[in-house]
Amino acid sequence: MYENVLIAGFGGQGIIFAGKLLSYAGLTESKEVVYFPSYGAEMRGGTANCTVILSTSSIASPIVSRPQNIIMMSQPSYLKFFSRIKKGGQALINTSLIRDELVRDDIEIIRIPANEIAEKIGDSRVANMVALGAWVKKSKVVSLESLVES
Repeated sequence: MYENVLIAGFGGQGIIFAGKLLSYAGLTESKEVVYFPSYGAEMRGGTANCTVILSTSSIASPIVSRPQNIIMMSQPSYLKFFSRIKKGGQALINTSLIRDELVRDDIEIIRIPANEIAEKIGDSRVANMVALGAWVKKSKVVSLESLVES
């Protein structure tokens, strides 16, 4: 098993935290894990993304130029990364903040209003967890139990 995911949005959305949490969940399941964050100098509002690779065997490189999976939480991340998704991959799109206008028929698209769901739960700041949980449930890259335990 080898899966990689790029989680992208803006600072303050919990993008880096979501990647760390997914990494910890992989470690609790004894998977090989690479976590590679990237963010702008701003504390909030700047760009933020991270790549997580999970595998049952050794990982040769931490660099992923064409991710299999992407969780996109903001319009700028959608415009920047949508075209990079590997053919046959998955894209989770936060429709609360993204005008989903681009078309691809070679990937699976999962649309979820993460911010609205988070607000219904009672805290808009957990939109990152809504999106991550939805993707983990769909991809089964780790169990939801491992994600919660992490």
